Amino acid sequence: MQADQFLFPTDAGLYCPAGDFFIDPVRPVPRALITHGHGDHARAGHKAVMATARTLDIMAIRYGADFTAQRQIADGPVRVGGVTVSFHPAGHVLGSAQIRLACDGGPVIVVSGDYCRTPNPVCQPWEPVACDVFVTEATFGLPVFRHPPPAAETARLLSSMAEFPGRKHLVGAYALGKAQRVIALLRQAGYDAPIHLHGAMQRLTDYHVAQGIPLGDLRPATTPKEIEGQVVIAPPSAFASPWVQRFRDPVIAFASGWMAVRARARQRGVELPLVISDHVDWPQLTQTLQDLRPEEVWVTHGAEDAVIRWCDLNQLRARPLRLVGYEEEEE
Repeated sequence: MQADQFLFPTDAGLYCPAGDFFIDPVRPVPRALITHGHGDHARAGHKAVMATARTLDIMAIRYGADFTAQRQIADGPVRVGGVTVSFHPAGHVLGSAQIRLACDGGPVIVVSGDYCRTPNPVCQPWEPVACDVFVTEATFGLPVFRHPPPAAETARLLSSMAEFPGRKHLVGAYALGKAQRVIALLRQAGYDAPIHLHGAMQRLTDYHVAQGIPLGDLRPATTPKEIEGQVVIAPPSAFASPWVQRFRDPVIAFASGWMAVRARARQRGVELPLVISDHVDWPQLTQTLQDLRPEEVWVTHGAEDAVIRWCDLNQLRARPLRLVGYEEEEE
């Protein structure tokens, strides 16, 4: 069986007819395999969902316990129809996984979802998985994206707090993964003061703590007078709401790989852009393709053309899938 007969894009997402399932579908389907809990990959309404135990828990936190009629924990290789399926760490957020598909007499395909090779204190590290076809994202798939070490960006945040001790530092971060990573990075750097959380962060952060991830002294961001520490972490959407007006002359920061694009930082009114990404940058993406050397590379979303061109220059067969709806998590 040819790879593009075994797995192919549809309006709902990647579909595998041999197993009769979709991967990260963008609309409700009978059976979905989910790589991780971000809102652009994990949606409610599927009849049956297979994912890691942590991703299933995260989906229940975000969408309610009845987000699907049937849950199946991805625990070791399992047969789904005529396909052997296994989940492997992606290094993106807690519970994130690459999905390996092996069809009898067919190719081995690894769908990476979103992945990152930089060590992350709040999730398992990315694991290389040998395959015939590697399906990669290209969120930061341009040579200009070369993310600095997270510790260096954390040091910039600490330096700003030392320079402006009277100003609260409001850090924009996605509620799943990035918020907890910023907290963990601050703790690793020796910052042990209270860190305050916008209410939208609380349940997911509590779940990380319950999973054994130490995040230190965390408190709600209620009124500015009750905030003892300098750091308040909130979802990006909060900075366009009246919530931010509670704070007098704050330093507005935002933790994202997109902060490498200064125009984006200016558009958001960000004073302190922190280039902290949970995705592969250009060197990591191309190094992954060199390490795996699959027979073929498929590119799901992002800067597909640049990655395809790099593959052509490096004697790797490649094709774009032109999937839509995966660029950023829904807040």
